[in-house]
Order: sequence, then C-alpha cells, then structure tokens
Amino acid sequence: MIAMQTHIRSSFSIFWRSFRLATWLGWQIESNWADPFLFAIYSLIKPLSSAAILVIMYSIITQANFDSPIFPYIYLGNAFYMYVGHVMTGISWAVIDDREHYKTMKYIYTAPVHFPSYLLGRGVARFIIASISVIVTIVFGMLFLKISINLTQVNWGFFLLTLLIGVVMLALMGLTLAGVMLLLVHHMFGVGEAVAGALYLFSGAIFPLEVLPVYLRPIGFLMPITYWLELLRRLLVGRVASSFPTLQSFSNVELFLILIILTLFFAVFSVIVFRACENRAKELGLIDTVTNY
Repeated sequence: MIAMQTHIRSSFSIFWRSFRLATWLGWQIESNWADPFLFAIYSLIKPLSSAAILVIMYSIITQANFDSPIFPYIYLGNAFYMYVGHVMTGISWAVIDDREHYKTMKYIYTAPVHFPSYLLGRGVARFIIASISVIVTIVFGMLFLKISINLTQVNWGFFLLTLLIGVVMLALMGLTLAGVMLLLVHHMFGVGEAVAGALYLFSGAIFPLEVLPVYLRPIGFLMPITYWLELLRRLLVGRVASSFPTLQSFSNVELFLILIILTLFFAVFSVIVFRACENRAKELGLIDTVTNY
C-alpha cells in the first residue's frame, strides 16, 4: 500500500511538473515575438478583425437586419468558436513546433517529462489568448452592435462550468490530433486548421445544422462542440434560443449532460488514440523526423 501511494505521488508530481513547465514555456513562445505593447495591440485587433468580417457578410446577406434574434446567436457562436482554433489546434501545433521548428522533440522524450501533460500545458497559453479574444469580441458586440446580454441575469456558475468542461473537451480533441500529427511527416502544417474549419461547418457555430444535407447532419450531432456552443449561447441570450431550431427541444440540463457524456468519451478516446499513435511513431522512427525528403 505504501509503495503504491508513493508511486501515485511520484506520477502526479511528474504530470504536474510537465504541465506547469510546459505552460510557462508555451506562454514564452506565444508572447515573446513582440514587445508587450505590440502584443497587446495584436491581441485586440485580431479578434475584432475576425468579427468585422462576419458582421460585413451578415450585413450584405440580410440587408443589415441586425435586429433579427438570429444575429446574437451567430455572433456569439463565432466568438466562442475561437477557443476551438486556439486550444485544439494549439495543442496539436506543439508537435510541429517542437519537431520542425525548434527540433527539440527527441530531447523532450529523453527527459523526465510526461509528454501528454506537456502538450496540454502548451495549450494553456493559447487558451489565455483565446479568452482575451473572446472577451474583446463579446464586449465589442455589446457596445457597438447592440448584442443585448443582461449580465445580472446570467447564471455565471453554470456558464463558467460549461466553459471549463468545453475547454477540457477541446484539449482532449487536441491531444487526439497531436497523436495523429506524430505519424504525419510531410505537409502536415495545415492539418489542425483544416480540422478546425471542418468542425466550424458541422458545429452549428453560425448556421443551424438544418441547412446541411440530411446525410451530413449526424456528424454535427455527434460533435460535443455543437452542444457546448448551444449551451453557452443560451446561458447568455437564452430568450432567442428558438431562432436556432436544431436543439430547441433539449433543455439546458439535457445539453449539459450530453456534453459531459461526450467529453468523457473523448477523454477515453484521446488516451487510446494518442498512445497508439505514439507507439507507432516510435516504431517507425518518426519522433524526431522533420519535413524533408
């Protein structure tokens, strides 16, 4: 029993050290390419530029019908989807960054580091940057686009819990994608963005799944991101939930339970896939192989 407890404490210590140091390293990498003032400007301008593109497109298509209840849903869906691109893609990009750019992958594997914890830690910096972008985008929408969010009526405990579970879910999906990245040697730089773009189409971020062909809709219903975005938007602007008919028959509690179940599934799935891909990459000698011929 004592030996088992010692082993558990030792393992947890390695996991936590790997995660903590990777978090520090990730922030240094993400933020040290410019001075703090320039980095702050970039963090503000980038999300606003993305939101402006969506607003202009919506304005042209609907003849500037910003009073429609569907506009807040589209705008908030696009805002929260930034987490997908940053967290999921950021974790998988760490494989490319360390193997291709810094060429340190083999040193990480020979160090006393728990590699999955290291990858998750590398995604924390992207999560912080994404959070800044999401907050800036939502505040801009409230101030200048008449996105009506009554902050006093929001169930903030439920909202933050849903947000946290969703971020964990995205991190697990990113870990799965990172495992696949270990097996890809040539021309894999755009894989993360491609997956995020595909999920953007199937998650109901900016349009209901009903607009998709019938045979493609099940993909959206199997994605936990669909339920996560729906629940976050309801918790902020629940009065216009009927504008998106896809999940209107589900209550908030039902959506939350579905999100929990799918997150647990991806937790198991990510561990199995990552270990299988990692072992296969070791067998093929791809751990420190860079893109060249």
